Amino acid sequence: MAAFLLGTVLLIVQPHLVPSRPAVISKAEATTQTVQKELLKKISLKNYFKGNIHSNGSCQQLPQTIIIGVRKGGTRALLEMLSLHPDIAAAESEVHFFDWEDHYGNGLQWYINQMPFSYSYQITVEKTPAYFTSPKVPERVYNMNQSMKLLLILRDPSERVLSDYTQVFYNHVQKHKPYPSIEELLIKDDELNVDYKAINRSLYYFHMQNWLKYFPLGRIHIVDGDKLIKDPFPEIEKVERFLRLSPQINASNFYFNKTKGFYCLRDSGRERCLHESKGRAHPHVDSRLLDKLHDYFHEPNRKFFELVGRTFDWH
Repeated sequence: MAAFLLGTVLLIVQPHLVPSRPAVISKAEATTQTVQKELLKKISLKNYFKGNIHSNGSCQQLPQTIIIGVRKGGTRALLEMLSLHPDIAAAESEVHFFDWEDHYGNGLQWYINQMPFSYSYQITVEKTPAYFTSPKVPERVYNMNQSMKLLLILRDPSERVLSDYTQVFYNHVQKHKPYPSIEELLIKDDELNVDYKAINRSLYYFHMQNWLKYFPLGRIHIVDGDKLIKDPFPEIEKVERFLRLSPQINASNFYFNKTKGFYCLRDSGRERCLHESKGRAHPHVDSRLLDKLHDYFHEPNRKFFELVGRTFDWH
């Protein structure tokens, strides 16, 4: 009985254990923590990843916009046209930071060092077409900047496959190396060779799903690459609005070069065209093979249209 009474007294006088943190976090506390994390992230990026500073006051900074693809969709043309705007500072070469492991391993400081010098009012842009189809890239871009604005330029998937082949074919020709015909790569055992990498890169629905896991559709502007070739100005106007740029680019900045067969740029009286490697003629492909391509992409294209809420004039 004495032991029982002693135990009861001890239970009464024992202090209640207080958890070190609340079991349930209120909405206000959660919001505060989120804001603090974002603030720390911004401070970290600003203070610990600094590019070189020029004597004129410009400096290197992380891009606020990335052209993520697609390969042979018109990324170089888009970047050159966008560079007509005075508030755009574009990286000259493809950086391949997020998709090449050796580059990504160098860290954000290395990435900044690849950027152009820009002023505080300018938007820094880099383009690497391989980003769109690289599985690891969306999460890596998100971890760097959740507010990143992304530009994606797409063409008819079948035409993109032919452009893809054409580029690789001419690269081999320049190196005096043999390369299979388009038919040899597209057909395997009398069926369409769906393992051909160029075909996989045109499965926009599959790759877009990966990006939408991290970025809402409102942060990804899709440029119609086929329209950009035929009539570039309206497409560039849309890009200006998406990036909230003042309307500086106008129709007079574009002129059709009959010799090259595509639009070139006019900037402050200076005319310039894309490199001769752009706009090459595609190889002749048998109509039956083209039909196989069109049939194969029909269903993935339909799913892509539903995913992004718009349609394109593709086969």
